[in-house]
Amino acid sequence: MQTFYSHGKLLLTAEYVVLDGAKALAVPTKFGQQLTVEPISQPQIIWTSLDHNNAIWFEDLFSLNEINNGYLSRNPISDRLIQILKAIKQLNPEFLISNTGFKITTILEFPKNWGLGTSSTLINNLSQWANVDPYQLLKLTFGGSGYDIACAQNSNALIYQLENNLPTINSLVFKPVFFENLYFIHLNKKQNSRDGIAHYKANRHDLENSIEAINTITSKFIKTETIDDLKELIDHHETIISTITHQTKVKDNLFSDFDGSIKSLGAWGGDFILVASKTNPTAYFKAKGFNTILKYKDMVL
Repeated sequence: MQTFYSHGKLLLTAEYVVLDGAKALAVPTKFGQQLTVEPISQPQIIWTSLDHNNAIWFEDLFSLNEINNGYLSRNPISDRLIQILKAIKQLNPEFLISNTGFKITTILEFPKNWGLGTSSTLINNLSQWANVDPYQLLKLTFGGSGYDIACAQNSNALIYQLENNLPTINSLVFKPVFFENLYFIHLNKKQNSRDGIAHYKANRHDLENSIEAINTITSKFIKTETIDDLKELIDHHETIISTITHQTKVKDNLFSDFDGSIKSLGAWGGDFILVASKTNPTAYFKAKGFNTILKYKDMVL
């Protein structure tokens, strides 16, 4: 039996514009996904997906003939898995050519609606197993910038940038002296990244100055020494992305009376936000119905 593991991800700066070459600060999370592969004698894939409570949330059986020759659609998750397996075969024609199969089990360490990378951790794990390039597999399946793949493979924070559509990754230690003032709050819903990207691409224009400004913010973000400086960077970043995407800032939309700075992470409208506050904001957010609150040290690897 083989076992593979990938870290989850959070994008702290340059959401959306990372697709167009901006420098992004991303961090791997303490929560990830494991994949185990066990050979079986039958020519089939027996797939089981377990959630963070070790309960089955998906299972199916695919014959190798279905994967290699023809597959009848039956549900969105199975259809997506078949798409991924076919994409792997496109990258590695030797994949799944024997008459024996595998029992595959995935185990998530975080709730599926957290948006920490259920898909990207799966893509990276499958790529390790099938010996294919995870960035190419991502491009053939879910799309995106690929920063989530970089996080899946790394145990430190990183600066991620696309240069000529190829990833450049620089690892660093990012643990501000004021990390006790940083919190991650879940907005009680999952945001579809593909929908967010489509909205961004439909609205973006004249990005050169915006990308330059975001690059400057990212550079300052990793060097900032005070919570006040970070709050200023967060507020500036939110204004830039709001202008580009024509979306309302999450603080203006939901938390206008909050005494602190709030930043959307990834596609706006769901998943986690980053909160910078001089005082513990737990009571404030719980009073508004947001009960998933993690300290920086409990989330970031």
